[in-house]
Amino acid sequence: MKPVELLGETLSPDGTAMKLIRRGDEYIILADGAILMSSRLHGSEEALATLACQRVRTLKAPSVLIGGLGMGFTLRATLDLLPLGATVVVAELVPAVVEWNRGPLGPLAKHPLKDKRVRVETEDVFATLSSRLGQFDAVLLDVDNGPAAFTASNNARLYDNLGIAVARAALKTEGVLAVWAAQDDRKFEQRLRDGRFDVQVRRARGRLKKGGPFHTIFLSHKS
Repeated sequence: MKPVELLGETLSPDGTAMKLIRRGDEYIILADGAILMSSRLHGSEEALATLACQRVRTLKAPSVLIGGLGMGFTLRATLDLLPLGATVVVAELVPAVVEWNRGPLGPLAKHPLKDKRVRVETEDVFATLSSRLGQFDAVLLDVDNGPAAFTASNNARLYDNLGIAVARAALKTEGVLAVWAAQDDRKFEQRLRDGRFDVQVRRARGRLKKGGPFHTIFLSHKS
């Protein structure tokens, strides 16, 4: 069995104990002892960016919001798709996660936080959305496990009717809301439709062509 090395630990604002560990060449973030994310499973995060940026990548100066930094894979995939004139705001609730991405996690996604197009805001993505009316061409939410919130209980409000309305208000005309989820959620899908989004549900492997578990991406266009 490979030895486990503790690289960092912190408490989220709601008191969840979070740890960054390394096991061989795998990096893992734990939340109260359970695996929240692994560096070996980021294919569906890349798919999230690809789907969300289909239209946005054709714009000269798109504005994109990513909710949840994670290990930086969603951010990296987004940056690789966008033009030099883009602005990407990353809202991350836990300051230590940002520091881990500037430290040991940085090389995994080729140091996306060093890109000049990126602005990090260490706050609840709900607050970011609420203060940016009509600002974003695309909003990508990769927070917890999606609608079934895994760590911070406050994240659940992102996926209720109010959260959907706030996300819609933050989008420009023809804006896109893309939400990553660990599993299908018919109730959330219906809430998106009720919130005046045109919704497509896509599935992507955790390791893309290499397999892994299926994850769900809710691709919603402002209607």
